[in-house]
Amino acid sequence: MNNIKNLTAVGIVGSTSLDGLGLAVTETDGVDVYCRGPSRTVPYEDELLDQIRSVLGKRADSPENAVNIRRAEIAFSEFAAAAVCGFVQEESLVPDVLGFGGHTVCHRPSEHYTHQIGDGQLMADLTGIRTVTRFRNADILAGGQGAPFAPVYYEALAAKMERPLVIVDIGGTSEIVWLGSSGEMKAFVCGPGNAVINDWVTKHGGMYMDYNGKLAVTGHVDQKILNTLMHHKYIALSPPKACDRTVFAEKMEHLEGLTLEDGAATATAFVAESVAYSMALYLPEPPREVIVCGGGAKNPTLMRFLRQRLPEVSVRNASDVGWEAEAADAQAAAFWAVRRLYRLPVSFPSTTGVVEPVIGGEIFEPAARS
Repeated sequence: MNNIKNLTAVGIVGSTSLDGLGLAVTETDGVDVYCRGPSRTVPYEDELLDQIRSVLGKRADSPENAVNIRRAEIAFSEFAAAAVCGFVQEESLVPDVLGFGGHTVCHRPSEHYTHQIGDGQLMADLTGIRTVTRFRNADILAGGQGAPFAPVYYEALAAKMERPLVIVDIGGTSEIVWLGSSGEMKAFVCGPGNAVINDWVTKHGGMYMDYNGKLAVTGHVDQKILNTLMHHKYIALSPPKACDRTVFAEKMEHLEGLTLEDGAATATAFVAESVAYSMALYLPEPPREVIVCGGGAKNPTLMRFLRQRLPEVSVRNASDVGWEAEAADAQAAAFWAVRRLYRLPVSFPSTTGVVEPVIGGEIFEPAARS
């Protein structure tokens, strides 16, 4: 591709909150976002959800885990390919490329290791569309944290907004993206996200999530337990830093003994408190505004907790500024794919800690069909 032109890309990302598979269309040249098209979330089938849960936190380079992780990868890739084909047909799309973010099962930057299930060649073959995946590997190999990668997309999306600005992306974990008034950018995974809430209500309430924060809003935050949770060693680490959802799972045992509602309220407060604490401690300058994306933006109780802890800042839902809260991760994957085709970096020293900007992603061409 010698000429820079706008491309139509479909992003595909498995939610780290286990809400489902996100799909979204973005028209971009890898620098500017010209159009954000249709998006949707496809819930996981129960059998696939169980397969994904069974491999979370496990390393694929371990022989005892490799077979199960590969089995989950094939099932996930086939599910994602079927979802893409249905999406493309129903929306009458002709994508130039797919950005297949996959589903993170283990992310351990301190061990120079990351693994996302998602077979790029299988996706390309089943859909017949050029596919870019494995975005994080090059950054990890270059000594980076392998996340977050969303900042380069948010920089483009918020190009005309007043700075300094913070975007908080709350999925399975929570990411903070700070955009400075002179073009500076800083980002890191700050702490827990929806996963700690979802895991609690799944274990004790038989539900996949606390829908609309209805359990948390009727519960009471146990301040003593919240203070204990906030002593998690990860939260005390200075950026750059990144982790996966499993890092906070062990600490959540402190909730045992609480009622379902009080546990949901305390877990929700843990998410909000870690975001506010990290903003106060690690940002170069306080923002004028905070925009919340991801599944967390749909939780009114979490949004209320954030506003209580950030009284001096305007905290807005992504939908309030015309963004699609739950589509952001898939849109970002589409954006990364186009940047890869045009050999533009997706990670930077100020976002992942690499020495110099890194181009991420591997390109897979569909097999020729007879």
